[in-house]
Amino acid sequence: QIQLVESGGGLVQAGGSLRLSCAASGRTFSRNAMGWFRQAPGKEREFVAAISWAAGTTYYANSVKGRFTISRDATKNTVYLQMNSLKPEDTAVYYCASTPRSWSLSALSQYDYWGQGTQVTVSS
Repeated sequence: QIQLVESGGGLVQAGGSLRLSCAASGRTFSRNAMGWFRQAPGKEREFVAAISWAAGTTYYANSVKGRFTISRDATKNTVYLQMNSLKPEDTAVYYCASTPRSWSLSALSQYDYWGQGTQVTVSS
């Protein structure tokens, strides 16, 4: 089983930027799709972005499209989430996840492996 560890979270003012990283270990990482999800206090975990392993196709939640960019460096076993123009409503714990599947990547149920999360706090 692969393991995922997120990093790069922190406190940032509205309009600022953060870059999250997800380091993975395991033999199947290079052919897995990767996703980012987030969970705010008292709310359910929600989809943020995903990237497929097959063609590098990216997917974004409407709430972050145009502001966030997901990317992957398979040689380093790392996926990134560049977050620009951050808003207070982006405040959440951000989780990365991995799946061998390449469809319905916005669904939590598609993912087999999850990191422990990294806190992102955006102040107004």
